[in-house]
Amino acid sequence: MQVVKRDGRAVDYDRSKIIVAIRKANDEVEVSEQASEEEIEQILEYIEGKRRKRMLVEDIQDIIEQKLMEFEHFDLGKKYIIYRYTRALVRKANTTDESILSLIRNSNKDVMEENSNKNAAAASTQRDLIAGEVSKDLTRRILLPEKIAKAHEEGTLHFHDADYFLQPIFNCCLIDIGNMLDYGTVMNGKLIESPKSFQVACTVMTQIIAAVASSQYGGQSVDMCHLGKYLRRSQNKFRRHFMNTCGDSLSKDMLEKLVKDRAKDELKAGVQTIQYQINTLMTTNGQSPFVTLFLHLEPEDEYLEENAMIIEEVLRQRLEGIKNEQGVYVTPAFPKLIYVLDEHNCLKGGRFDYLTRLAAKCSAKRLYPDYISAKKMRENYEGNVFSPMGCRSFLSPWKDAKGNYKFEGRFNQGVVSLNLPQIGILSKGSEEKFWPLFEERLQLCFEALMCRHHSLLGVRSDVSPVHWQYGAIARLPKGEVIDKYLKDGYSTISLGYIGLYELTKLVKGVSHTTPEGEDFAVRVMKRMRRKCEEWKEETGLGFGLYGTPAESLCYRFARIDKERFGTVEDVTDKGYYTNSYHVDVREKIDAFSKFTFESQFQQISSGGAISYVEVPNMQQNLEAMEEVVRFIYDNIQYAEFNTKSDYCHVCGYDGEIIINDENEWECPNCHNKDHNKMNVTRRTCGYLGENFWNVGKTKEIKARVLHL
Repeated sequence: MQVVKRDGRAVDYDRSKIIVAIRKANDEVEVSEQASEEEIEQILEYIEGKRRKRMLVEDIQDIIEQKLMEFEHFDLGKKYIIYRYTRALVRKANTTDESILSLIRNSNKDVMEENSNKNAAAASTQRDLIAGEVSKDLTRRILLPEKIAKAHEEGTLHFHDADYFLQPIFNCCLIDIGNMLDYGTVMNGKLIESPKSFQVACTVMTQIIAAVASSQYGGQSVDMCHLGKYLRRSQNKFRRHFMNTCGDSLSKDMLEKLVKDRAKDELKAGVQTIQYQINTLMTTNGQSPFVTLFLHLEPEDEYLEENAMIIEEVLRQRLEGIKNEQGVYVTPAFPKLIYVLDEHNCLKGGRFDYLTRLAAKCSAKRLYPDYISAKKMRENYEGNVFSPMGCRSFLSPWKDAKGNYKFEGRFNQGVVSLNLPQIGILSKGSEEKFWPLFEERLQLCFEALMCRHHSLLGVRSDVSPVHWQYGAIARLPKGEVIDKYLKDGYSTISLGYIGLYELTKLVKGVSHTTPEGEDFAVRVMKRMRRKCEEWKEETGLGFGLYGTPAESLCYRFARIDKERFGTVEDVTDKGYYTNSYHVDVREKIDAFSKFTFESQFQQISSGGAISYVEVPNMQQNLEAMEEVVRFIYDNIQYAEFNTKSDYCHVCGYDGEIIINDENEWECPNCHNKDHNKMNVTRRTCGYLGENFWNVGKTKEIKARVLHL
């Protein structure tokens, strides 16, 4: 007989464990109350006489309690119940001691590598990580239903950000920055009025970004178009100054030249303020704010010219980079940039094509910006163009009481991701077995997502005044609950998924890029999308299907499944699963075909999607990059360039940095060995942190995310 333990493991039946447990209870009661050896044997014979192939450990314990009562050993039965309860408490005992101590010793590899944007050795970061370990422990033991916690541990699903679940805060958002700048805000109890100049507006914006980042756990996005009016205010201020100072002694042309020069200086200083403030401010979780700047020119915008100037300056400063501690210009991790391609800048003779060429040049050297096609986005989102949230999840269209679409000031309540390859492994190549198991797992994800929602119900605006009282999301009175912003689709709840490629290989035996595999993969995607729509109708909540870039999760799921199921060819043997719907990185496919193929999945995965292509030695392939950018506009909603190209700041070499015989980085051109004077990137998967030596210290650099 097999005994099924509480953690789901099946072990061989061992009668001696029952004997030991009853004897321990015997020791706690009077001799007259003790169970005799004959009675213990009767209990064992009753259990074994059922001749079951499998029994739950709880069922065995229930039988023991029942039999002790039948023998009228009431005190003994009570002691056994207490013993059983005590053992349950031991199993649920605090398990954070070692994980917290390992953080302080800098030996907790999983936590330290989970977020490349955090310096896990810094005291401020460790404080946040320690709190996170406590939150994860309480979440696992107390806050989540046992079956959800178990599913997370077994890699059935991933309950994202359990290290923050203890607190009543949400994932990511689009800051209503226009409202906060136009009508003022309050931070730390101090009123901040609407700025009178571009420089002040930039400073206030970065302070808002830092305050928002400190009271949520996901990324945030800011639409830069709201700064155009403040650049014009500065221009008007300079114009008045020169007119009042110089009167009629200045010609109109000279006046405008002086205004333009002063405005240009302020523009440069303001954008520099944004870049340096974001990279030097530290939030309460020990990292720079996880922020995205949305660069979009609306043709009907009153401040179109000013916003074009702002976008150009943002791109120029990102192209230059930011100095590290050695004084070498490097690529900053933040802010992330998203550049929108529209009719006027899609490299087809448009008025703002010069900005797109600058963006492509910036991507070639600095890997950003990402690109959104306004054309495709309008097709997918009821004619709207808007930024993804900082975590790259997208909101669903939502209208206010006046019938106007609203995106800024909305947010994501949380994410739960499904391990698709694990379902494929359990299906053993049978599509008939796959679908019912798939439905069970989707229902489990729904229950986990509702835990996210319920944890925020009843939260009051005082928990984060910058979000709920002073404009980032709303302007609620003090003490008011936030519930209305959780319902009716105002905010989203995201179902993520990992490994569509591996699932297709497991069930159909082919890649999802083949006709047979593609048909299956599309059906899987559409079923997940329909589930989100069904949940939305059932609950009134904003469920969305999210093709998350969850880099570390691709490793976690693969590691768990390999430990559980062993080596499965082209699945667990790689050490990672392919992200969301992406084509496997080893498949030979050109950029245009990859974007064309993946675009169909982006349309289904409306709650978040991104596609990558790799362009080797991008700085030497600008024409090719511009051709791909032109293709993006007509064919895919959201895309990003990757590269294997490296860069040496000493000699300007733009090629692959080698690993020499001493296992050191070395520029093959000038033989520079100072890693701080190089950009060494392996951007095939989106990871932007430092590379590091693998365990074997071989001539191989492991990029932590998806690639070796």
